[in-house]
Amino acid sequence: MCGIVGAIAKRNVVPILLEGLRKLEYRGYDSAGIAVINGGLRRLRSVGRVAELAAMAERAQTNGVLGIAHTRWATHGAPSEKNAHPHISGEGLAVVHNGIIENHEVMRERLKRVGYEFVSDTDTEVIAHLVDLHFKKFADLFQATRRAVAELHGAYAIAIVSAQQPDRLVVARKGAPLLLGLGEGENFAASDASALLQVTRRMIYLEEGDVADLKLDSLTICDAEGRTVERPVHESKLSADAVELGPYRHYMQKEIFEQPGAVAATLEMVIGATALSPELFGVGAAEALSKVNAVTLVACGTSYHAGLVARYWLESLAGIPCNVEIASEYRYRDSVPNPEALFVTISQSGETADTLAALVHAKAIGHRHTLCICNVAESALVRQSDLRFLTRAGPEIGVASTKAFTTQLAALFLLTLVLAKLRGRLTPQQEQDHITALRHLPKALSHILKLEPRIAGWSKRFAPKQHALFLGRGMHFPIAMEGALKLKEISYIHAEAYAAGELKHGPLALVDRDMPVVAVAPNDALLEKLKSNLQEVRARGGELYVFADQDSHINETEGVHIIKMTDHAGMVSPILHVIPLQLLAYHAALQKGTDVDKPRNLAKSVTVE
Repeated sequence: MCGIVGAIAKRNVVPILLEGLRKLEYRGYDSAGIAVINGGLRRLRSVGRVAELAAMAERAQTNGVLGIAHTRWATHGAPSEKNAHPHISGEGLAVVHNGIIENHEVMRERLKRVGYEFVSDTDTEVIAHLVDLHFKKFADLFQATRRAVAELHGAYAIAIVSAQQPDRLVVARKGAPLLLGLGEGENFAASDASALLQVTRRMIYLEEGDVADLKLDSLTICDAEGRTVERPVHESKLSADAVELGPYRHYMQKEIFEQPGAVAATLEMVIGATALSPELFGVGAAEALSKVNAVTLVACGTSYHAGLVARYWLESLAGIPCNVEIASEYRYRDSVPNPEALFVTISQSGETADTLAALVHAKAIGHRHTLCICNVAESALVRQSDLRFLTRAGPEIGVASTKAFTTQLAALFLLTLVLAKLRGRLTPQQEQDHITALRHLPKALSHILKLEPRIAGWSKRFAPKQHALFLGRGMHFPIAMEGALKLKEISYIHAEAYAAGELKHGPLALVDRDMPVVAVAPNDALLEKLKSNLQEVRARGGELYVFADQDSHINETEGVHIIKMTDHAGMVSPILHVIPLQLLAYHAALQKGTDVDKPRNLAKSVTVE
């Protein structure tokens, strides 16, 4: 959950490194650092944001033609200058690292015994000293790195430079993302393509276990077995504008308002179609999907909530048993494998460590059919899955996920319809009706975004509160869960969600005038039940904030605030009802003055356990 940038060129790379860090700051922002080679090693580190490091570099007039940089999300050791990367060893060797080295304690004791001194609390310092140990023996940075990483257990993406070999940048990856950027007479490396769009669109995505040696006009890649290999060059489709803030105050606001376009792009192959094809999910999907007898959905955080919504769809429309698992729990419990089940992983980045490990575990225990729903085409999750559906949300920079969630829901609804069709549970008329509903989604999303001013007005009442309760029923209960997650992520208001029917089984004891209660109230079969639950809240003095459909016949009274959305959207209603909850969280955070895009203690791409 850290960001790495590296560069070797004939020009000063410091501006490139710093701009890359700015683009990667969503991955970690408790400290930052840079090391450059210019007649020796020069290192700068600061606690806090990249802007502070940039100011420090400007004051020091730092420059160099070879360098590495890092923005950190702390795992081992508190945020401090001594724990900030890069870490150094020997005569001018520096390393930056994303991931966790699991055997760092054993390696630390071994390195101490041969004379290395440790000055930080990090696991990363072990890498620096271990590479230096091998460098002294082989006098070759590439070979030293290969030898060192062979001894490391855990996950890592690393970049290394040495003042003794100022013509090379060496990188390696295992379990954490790292890509190369190819220029003319210069080369680069980074955790994410967005960091390199400023200099190149030609990129190579390293495979698991790869070690690469970058020079001005060449590069060499060795795989985990030590064989020299070639990896395909990709032309990035991203534009620099896609990762710019534009007229918005925050990336989260920008990404909320990008949802109509993101959903439309994700559904592009369907919106203009007259029928649904299993091949939406990859070559051979028709044969694989026709064989499955159950679905297991595995994800983390917001993506897990998308899976919970999909369970209602899959069991109701496709009539297929569905189980939804938190990835970090699934991989560590004794589950009963069903080789004929479709194993679906859901991830925005495709690099989420627990979700990747869950996929590996599922294959190991016998799951034969794997599908990933992901926003990044070149990610590890996509490469390791048999089938895939790429959401087209575009880059998501804000830590609190928004457009990734709605595009995941769109993809999962398509999966539901395809499975229902293959199982003979979807008539031609029903198929057309669902395609029509999907075709209307972007317009409906745009309509709901126009409610922002009213939702912003509600947020003023939330800012002074310490707690909030979110209620939903049926397939909108996971939407309530997502709303609670968004509020706590960025406003730091404690929020939790309950299935509304569970109120009387405990949480009703917490309801009073100081705890706002947010209700998701679509005009569906459970609306009358939900109304009774809302009366239970009012009877205890609770104040209600209800997001209702236009035709739900819920009226404002004292203590009951209503925002009417669109007419009921049927099965795709959850995709619409999450939008006002995102806006409520965003504006509550604005009222409280928190850092919306970079909430405390959190980072965007969770590449560590």
